[in-house]
Amino acid sequence: MNTFFEYWTRDKLRKKFGLKRVINHPLLTEWINSSCEITDFETLNLKYWREKMLLYLDYWNEEEVKLKFIGNIISLVGYDSENISAFAERELKGIVGGEEISGFPDFMVASGKQEVEAPFFFLHEYKKELDNNSPDPAGQCLAAMLLAYELNLQIPKLCEKPIYGAYVIGRNCFFVILKNREFCISDAYVSTHLDNLMDIFRILKVSKTQINEIWGD
Repeated sequence: MNTFFEYWTRDKLRKKFGLKRVINHPLLTEWINSSCEITDFETLNLKYWREKMLLYLDYWNEEEVKLKFIGNIISLVGYDSENISAFAERELKGIVGGEEISGFPDFMVASGKQEVEAPFFFLHEYKKELDNNSPDPAGQCLAAMLLAYELNLQIPKLCEKPIYGAYVIGRNCFFVILKNREFCISDAYVSTHLDNLMDIFRILKVSKTQINEIWGD
């Protein structure tokens, strides 16, 4: 049986694969609290996009938020390098616990140029506010992260590494860490609050540094 990321909720992942949520995880704490330099140019851009979000968020649809806000922040981080690429809507598939899982993550950072090799970071870019009739954005993100973790067990330099991720609901951004069968989710960072937006950008830049340290870029 092949299931897509959209099928999975946190409860289904718990029942099928034993995923366990922990309230505090040292790897998540280290990630979201790590510091990095943010330039004046980056700050000016973040202020500009935050103002656009305040003006137009209630009018933009999901694709417009991706194009006009989230995409600009991702481009400003600049994940692409000699060995690493930022992929959008590229297929990822494999076996976890005897079950085939596949899907097209909104965004992921992985080794490779045209084909995804070793995934490291996932971003589920934008979902409407969660309700009882909608999929679970955290569950979808975690399904992709779990598959990546299983795939990376075959890669010596990544077999002990966690998978990092984030998902967005409305104006709120949540950061996620997964290692073994434990995951941890941060509090919400509100993208229309300038201090929170600066934190979001800082955390994304830290993830870039972590990736480069692993791959030697």
